[in-house]
Amino acid sequence: MKTHIRYYAFILIFVLLSVAQVQAAEKILKMSTTTSTQSSGLLDVLLPAFEQETGIVVKVIAKGTGAAIRDGVDGNVDLIFVHAKQREEKFVQDGYGTKRYAVMHNDFVVVGPPTDPAGIRGMANAVEAFRKIAASGALFVSRGDDSGTHIKEQFLWSKTGFMMEQGSETILQKGKEKKVSFAYPGGLGKWYLSIGQGMGKTLTFADEKKAYALADRGTYLKYTLGSDLPVALEILSEGDSDLVNPYGVIPVNSKTHAHVNYEDAQTFAEWLVSENGQKLIDGYKLLGKQLFLPDSL
Repeated sequence: MKTHIRYYAFILIFVLLSVAQVQAAEKILKMSTTTSTQSSGLLDVLLPAFEQETGIVVKVIAKGTGAAIRDGVDGNVDLIFVHAKQREEKFVQDGYGTKRYAVMHNDFVVVGPPTDPAGIRGMANAVEAFRKIAASGALFVSRGDDSGTHIKEQFLWSKTGFMMEQGSETILQKGKEKKVSFAYPGGLGKWYLSIGQGMGKTLTFADEKKAYALADRGTYLKYTLGSDLPVALEILSEGDSDLVNPYGVIPVNSKTHAHVNYEDAQTFAEWLVSENGQKLIDGYKLLGKQLFLPDSL
Protein backbone atom coordinates (compact mmCIF):
# COMPACT_ATOMS: atom_id res chain seq x y z
CA MET A 1 0.00 0.00 0.00
CA LYS A 2 2.78 2.40 0.99
CA THR A 3 4.57 1.58 -2.25
CA HIS A 4 1.45 2.54 -4.22
CA ILE A 5 1.11 5.80 -2.27
CA ARG A 6 4.73 6.67 -3.00
CA TYR A 7 4.22 5.82 -6.65
CA TYR A 8 1.15 8.03 -7.02
CA ALA A 9 2.85 10.82 -5.05
CA PHE A 10 5.79 10.63 -7.45
CA ILE A 11 3.43 10.78 -10.45
CA LEU A 12 1.61 13.78 -8.95
CA ILE A 13 4.87 15.65 -8.32
CA PHE A 14 6.02 14.88 -11.87
CA VAL A 15 2.75 16.19 -13.34
CA LEU A 16 2.88 19.34 -11.23
CA LEU A 17 6.48 20.01 -12.22
CA SER A 18 5.61 19.47 -15.89
CA VAL A 19 2.71 21.92 -15.62
CA ALA A 20 4.97 24.45 -13.91
CA GLN A 21 7.55 24.08 -16.67
CA VAL A 22 4.90 24.62 -19.34
CA GLN A 23 3.60 27.68 -17.52
CA ALA A 24 7.14 29.03 -17.20
CA ALA A 25 7.72 28.47 -20.90
CA GLU A 26 4.57 30.44 -21.67
CA LYS A 27 6.06 33.38 -19.79
CA ILE A 28 8.91 33.83 -22.25
CA LEU A 29 8.43 36.64 -24.75
CA LYS A 30 10.50 37.09 -27.92
CA MET A 31 11.08 40.68 -28.95
CA SER A 32 12.94 42.02 -31.97
CA THR A 33 14.16 45.55 -31.37
CA THR A 34 16.49 48.17 -32.75
CA THR A 35 20.09 48.16 -31.57
CA SER A 36 19.68 51.63 -30.05
CA THR A 37 17.31 50.45 -27.31
CA GLN A 38 19.91 47.86 -26.33
CA SER A 39 23.10 49.87 -26.93
CA SER A 40 21.77 52.80 -24.91
CA GLY A 41 21.34 50.56 -21.85
CA LEU A 42 17.62 51.30 -21.55
CA LEU A 43 16.54 47.65 -21.80
CA ASP A 44 18.82 46.80 -18.88
CA VAL A 45 16.53 48.99 -16.77
CA LEU A 46 13.14 48.17 -18.29
CA LEU A 47 13.23 44.40 -18.68
CA PRO A 48 14.21 43.41 -15.11
CA ALA A 49 11.49 45.72 -13.75
CA PHE A 50 8.90 44.21 -16.10
CA GLU A 51 9.91 40.67 -15.18
CA GLN A 52 9.71 41.46 -11.48
CA GLU A 53 6.17 42.85 -11.87
CA THR A 54 4.78 40.19 -14.21
CA GLY A 55 7.06 37.15 -14.16
CA ILE A 56 7.44 37.43 -17.95
CA VAL A 57 10.97 37.10 -19.33
CA VAL A 58 11.70 39.07 -22.49
CA LYS A 59 14.26 37.54 -24.85
CA VAL A 60 15.80 40.31 -26.97
CA ILE A 61 16.92 40.09 -30.58
CA ALA A 62 18.67 43.38 -31.40
CA LYS A 63 19.11 44.37 -35.04
CA GLY A 64 18.29 47.16 -37.46
CA THR A 65 14.68 48.33 -37.54
CA GLY A 66 14.09 46.96 -41.06
CA ALA A 67 15.26 43.50 -40.02
CA ALA A 68 13.27 43.69 -36.77
CA ILE A 69 10.10 44.49 -38.71
CA ARG A 70 10.79 41.56 -41.04
CA ASP A 71 11.01 39.33 -37.97
CA GLY A 72 7.48 40.45 -37.14
CA VAL A 73 6.25 39.93 -40.71
CA ASP A 74 7.66 36.39 -40.67
CA GLY A 75 6.22 35.62 -37.23
CA ASN A 76 9.66 34.95 -35.76
CA VAL A 77 8.95 37.10 -32.68
CA ASP A 78 6.00 38.08 -30.51
CA LEU A 79 6.45 41.83 -30.77
CA ILE A 80 8.70 44.53 -32.21
CA PHE A 81 10.08 47.68 -30.56
CA VAL A 82 11.47 49.95 -33.29
CA HIS A 83 11.81 53.51 -34.61
CA ALA A 84 10.55 54.00 -38.16
CA LYS A 85 7.01 55.31 -37.72
CA GLN A 86 5.84 55.06 -41.33
CA ARG A 87 7.03 51.46 -41.61
CA GLU A 88 5.47 50.65 -38.24
CA GLU A 89 2.10 52.02 -39.35
CA LYS A 90 2.30 50.00 -42.57
CA PHE A 91 3.16 46.90 -40.51
CA VAL A 92 -0.14 47.36 -38.67
CA GLN A 93 -2.13 48.27 -41.79
CA ASP A 94 -0.90 45.11 -43.53
CA GLY A 95 -2.24 43.00 -40.67
CA TYR A 96 1.09 41.89 -39.19
CA GLY A 97 0.70 43.94 -36.02
CA THR A 98 -2.32 44.79 -33.90
CA LYS A 99 -1.58 48.32 -32.72
CA ARG A 100 1.34 50.75 -32.53
CA TYR A 101 1.91 52.05 -29.01
CA ALA A 102 3.81 55.35 -28.87
CA VAL A 103 6.41 54.68 -26.20
CA MET A 104 9.08 57.39 -26.26
CA HIS A 105 11.26 59.59 -28.43
CA ASN A 106 14.67 61.14 -28.54
CA ASP A 107 16.36 62.71 -31.52
CA PHE A 108 19.05 62.15 -34.08
CA VAL A 109 22.21 64.23 -34.11
CA VAL A 110 24.83 64.83 -36.77
CA VAL A 111 28.19 64.05 -35.21
CA GLY A 112 31.70 64.51 -36.49
CA PRO A 113 35.34 65.12 -35.58
CA PRO A 114 36.24 68.14 -33.42
CA THR A 115 38.12 69.64 -36.38
CA ASP A 116 34.82 69.77 -38.34
CA PRO A 117 36.34 69.92 -41.87
CA ALA A 118 32.93 70.56 -43.48
CA GLY A 119 32.20 73.51 -41.19
CA ILE A 120 28.75 72.44 -40.00
CA ARG A 121 29.16 73.21 -36.28
CA GLY A 122 26.09 74.90 -34.84
CA MET A 123 23.88 74.36 -37.90
CA ALA A 124 20.26 73.73 -36.93
CA ASN A 125 19.24 72.62 -40.42
CA ALA A 126 20.30 68.99 -40.83
CA VAL A 127 19.71 68.94 -44.60
CA GLU A 128 22.00 71.95 -45.05
CA ALA A 129 24.59 70.23 -42.88
CA PHE A 130 24.42 67.17 -45.13
CA ARG A 131 24.84 69.37 -48.21
CA LYS A 132 27.98 70.93 -46.75
CA ILE A 133 29.45 67.55 -45.82
CA ALA A 134 28.95 66.27 -49.38
CA ALA A 135 30.26 69.47 -50.96
CA SER A 136 33.42 69.34 -48.84
CA GLY A 137 34.14 65.71 -49.70
CA ALA A 138 34.63 64.97 -45.99
CA LEU A 139 34.12 61.36 -44.96
CA PHE A 140 30.61 60.30 -43.95
CA VAL A 141 29.92 56.89 -42.42
CA SER A 142 26.49 55.32 -42.99
CA ARG A 143 25.16 52.39 -41.01
CA GLY A 144 23.92 50.93 -44.28
CA ASP A 145 21.90 48.27 -42.47
CA ASP A 146 18.27 49.22 -43.14
CA SER A 147 17.92 50.39 -39.54
CA GLY A 148 15.72 53.25 -38.37
CA THR A 149 18.81 55.48 -38.34
CA HIS A 150 19.71 54.43 -41.88
CA ILE A 151 16.14 55.10 -43.02
CA LYS A 152 16.27 58.60 -41.49
CA GLU A 153 19.67 59.25 -43.07
CA GLN A 154 18.37 58.36 -46.54
CA PHE A 155 15.38 60.65 -45.96
CA LEU A 156 17.72 63.56 -45.14
CA TRP A 157 19.90 62.93 -48.20
CA SER A 158 16.79 62.82 -50.39
CA LYS A 159 15.93 66.35 -49.23
CA THR A 160 19.32 67.76 -50.20
CA GLY A 161 18.38 67.86 -53.89
CA PHE A 162 21.35 65.70 -54.88
CA MET A 163 20.83 63.07 -57.55
CA MET A 164 20.39 59.93 -55.48
CA GLU A 165 21.92 56.69 -56.67
CA GLN A 166 20.73 53.19 -55.85
CA GLY A 167 23.03 50.63 -54.36
CA SER A 168 22.96 47.30 -52.61
CA GLU A 169 25.33 45.39 -50.40
CA THR A 170 25.36 42.00 -48.72
CA ILE A 171 25.93 42.41 -45.01
CA LEU A 172 26.32 39.91 -42.19
CA GLN A 173 23.78 40.05 -39.36
CA LYS A 174 23.74 37.49 -36.55
CA GLY A 175 25.87 35.18 -38.71
CA LYS A 176 23.47 35.36 -41.67
CA GLU A 177 23.98 37.15 -44.96
CA LYS A 178 21.38 39.77 -45.86
CA LYS A 179 21.12 41.93 -48.96
CA VAL A 180 20.39 45.58 -48.22
CA SER A 181 19.28 48.05 -50.91
CA PHE A 182 19.65 51.75 -50.26
CA ALA A 183 19.79 55.24 -51.79
CA TYR A 184 22.88 57.40 -51.39
CA PRO A 185 24.19 60.73 -52.75
CA GLY A 186 27.11 59.36 -54.77
CA GLY A 187 30.70 58.85 -53.73
CA LEU A 188 30.15 55.32 -52.42
CA GLY A 189 33.45 53.92 -51.18
CA LYS A 190 35.17 57.32 -51.59
CA TRP A 191 33.79 59.92 -49.20
CA TYR A 192 30.52 58.04 -48.46
CA LEU A 193 31.25 54.83 -46.53
CA SER A 194 28.45 52.29 -46.02
CA ILE A 195 29.50 49.67 -43.47
CA GLY A 196 26.40 47.56 -42.69
CA GLN A 197 26.87 47.75 -38.92
CA GLY A 198 24.96 48.82 -35.82
CA MET A 199 25.08 52.24 -34.22
CA GLY A 200 27.89 51.53 -31.78
CA LYS A 201 30.24 50.13 -34.41
CA THR A 202 29.33 52.97 -36.77
CA LEU A 203 30.29 55.55 -34.14
CA THR A 204 33.54 53.75 -33.40
CA PHE A 205 34.41 53.50 -37.10
CA ALA A 206 33.54 57.16 -37.73
CA ASP A 207 35.71 58.13 -34.79
CA GLU A 208 38.65 56.16 -36.19
CA LYS A 209 38.21 57.71 -39.64
CA LYS A 210 37.53 61.23 -38.27
CA ALA A 211 34.29 61.14 -40.22
CA TYR A 212 30.71 62.39 -39.88
CA ALA A 213 27.72 60.20 -39.07
CA LEU A 214 24.06 60.36 -38.12
CA ALA A 215 23.39 58.89 -34.67
CA ASP A 216 20.52 58.59 -32.25
CA ARG A 217 21.28 60.72 -29.21
CA GLY A 218 20.88 57.88 -26.73
CA THR A 219 23.54 55.65 -28.25
CA TYR A 220 25.83 58.63 -28.89
CA LEU A 221 25.70 59.60 -25.20
CA LYS A 222 26.33 55.99 -24.20
CA TYR A 223 29.47 55.88 -26.35
CA THR A 224 30.78 59.23 -25.13
CA LEU A 225 29.73 59.47 -21.49
CA GLY A 226 29.21 55.83 -20.59
CA SER A 227 32.24 54.18 -22.17
CA ASP A 228 35.69 53.43 -20.79
CA LEU A 229 37.05 54.28 -24.25
CA PRO A 230 34.76 57.14 -25.33
CA VAL A 231 34.61 58.27 -28.93
CA ALA A 232 35.87 61.81 -29.61
CA LEU A 233 33.05 62.67 -32.01
CA GLU A 234 31.09 65.81 -31.16
CA ILE A 235 27.50 66.84 -31.81
CA LEU A 236 27.77 69.41 -34.59
CA SER A 237 24.17 69.75 -35.80
CA GLU A 238 21.03 69.18 -33.74
CA GLY A 239 17.55 70.48 -33.00
CA ASP A 240 15.99 70.16 -36.46
CA SER A 241 12.37 68.95 -36.50
CA ASP A 242 13.48 66.45 -39.16
CA LEU A 243 15.67 64.82 -36.51
CA VAL A 244 12.88 63.76 -34.13
CA ASN A 245 13.13 60.02 -33.45
CA PRO A 246 9.93 58.34 -32.15
CA TYR A 247 9.87 54.73 -30.90
CA GLY A 248 6.86 52.42 -30.98
CA VAL A 249 6.10 48.91 -29.77
CA ILE A 250 3.74 46.61 -31.67
CA PRO A 251 2.46 43.13 -30.71
CA VAL A 252 2.48 40.71 -33.65
CA ASN A 253 -1.03 39.83 -34.80
CA SER A 254 -2.07 36.34 -33.69
CA LYS A 255 -4.65 36.28 -36.49
CA THR A 256 -1.77 36.33 -38.96
CA HIS A 257 0.60 34.15 -36.92
CA ALA A 258 -1.42 31.93 -34.58
CA HIS A 259 1.65 30.64 -32.72
CA VAL A 260 2.79 33.99 -31.31
CA ASN A 261 2.54 34.78 -27.60
CA TYR A 262 0.11 37.65 -28.13
CA GLU A 263 -1.22 37.83 -24.56
CA ASP A 264 2.19 38.49 -23.00
CA ALA A 265 3.18 40.78 -25.88
CA GLN A 266 0.07 42.86 -25.18
CA THR A 267 0.94 42.91 -21.48
CA PHE A 268 4.44 44.21 -22.22
CA ALA A 269 3.21 46.86 -24.68
CA GLU A 270 0.66 48.16 -22.18
CA TRP A 271 3.25 48.11 -19.40
CA LEU A 272 5.66 50.23 -21.46
CA VAL A 273 3.03 52.96 -21.83
CA SER A 274 1.78 52.61 -18.25
CA GLU A 275 2.81 55.00 -15.50
CA ASN A 276 5.43 52.54 -14.20
CA GLY A 277 7.08 51.97 -17.58
CA GLN A 278 6.95 55.63 -18.58
CA LYS A 279 8.48 56.80 -15.30
CA LEU A 280 11.39 54.39 -15.75
CA ILE A 281 11.99 55.75 -19.25
CA ASP A 282 11.72 59.33 -18.00
CA GLY A 283 14.14 58.63 -15.18
CA TYR A 284 16.78 56.85 -17.25
CA LYS A 285 19.79 59.16 -17.38
CA LEU A 286 23.47 58.82 -18.09
CA LEU A 287 25.65 61.16 -16.03
CA GLY A 288 22.67 63.45 -15.69
CA LYS A 289 21.81 63.39 -19.40
CA GLN A 290 18.33 62.18 -20.36
CA LEU A 291 18.42 59.69 -23.21
CA PHE A 292 14.69 59.25 -23.97
CA LEU A 293 11.50 61.22 -23.35
CA PRO A 294 8.26 59.28 -22.61
CA ASP A 295 5.37 59.76 -25.02
CA SER A 296 2.49 58.35 -22.96
CA LEU A 297 3.17 59.62 -19.44
